[in-house]
Amino acid sequence: MKIISWNTNGLRATAKQGFFAPLFKKYNPDILCLQETKVEPDQLPEEIRNIPGYYSYFSYSKKRKGYSGVAIYSKEKPKEVFYGMGIKKFDDEGRLVGVKLKNYTVITGYFPNGGAGPHRLKYKLEFYDAFLKFILKLRKNGEHVIFCGDVNTAHEAIDLARPKANEENTGFLPIERAWISKVIKNKFIDIFRQFYPNKIGAYTYWDMKTFARERNTGWRLDYFFTSSEIKVKNTGMLEEYYGSDHCPIWIDF
Repeated sequence: MKIISWNTNGLRATAKQGFFAPLFKKYNPDILCLQETKVEPDQLPEEIRNIPGYYSYFSYSKKRKGYSGVAIYSKEKPKEVFYGMGIKKFDDEGRLVGVKLKNYTVITGYFPNGGAGPHRLKYKLEFYDAFLKFILKLRKNGEHVIFCGDVNTAHEAIDLARPKANEENTGFLPIERAWISKVIKNKFIDIFRQFYPNKIGAYTYWDMKTFARERNTGWRLDYFFTSSEIKVKNTGMLEEYYGSDHCPIWIDF
């Protein structure tokens, strides 16, 4: 069972540039999770919205067009689909969609960026706290949880190229990083670090304006976390796959 997660930085642009269809043709994921799609489903061409052999589900911003947005494409038809956490101020930004399948629940999330002022950092931290409560409740109800997406925080110094220079910047603030530690303490596993605990230079995001990808001056902002009972066989990053300022990541279990 393979899941791919990718922040597309605009699904319409990704598809138009020819980077969307190859994900299915080359990698054949059982589930594809997307973030920052920046689109409502009826704005997509039929061949993007409905991929043969997949069920597709989209959540999008109710406040601003062309902002935020997530999607899941699944070969297996879900027992249940949920859009958000049931908290209006978070759900209206279209940051989360989940599917309950036969043996596990998969959630894709585009977590808030804490930039643009103190109010957005506050919003991000509130979103973090609400999300952890949400997934803990799912697990308490017997769900085997997998969540993935752009968490918008690098956990440790090893997870970004310039930790010292970013100690006071959102995305690497101690209070943001502490939340990821809290997730792990609650027995959710950071799958990449489980397999590659000491690997350096492993990033999923690069600033396009400064051509940071060519120099691999990046951040690991994209994650797979699983409940501890899920046995993952392998994981990795598709660093050479372009079409966004993020690269896709994957797990096989």
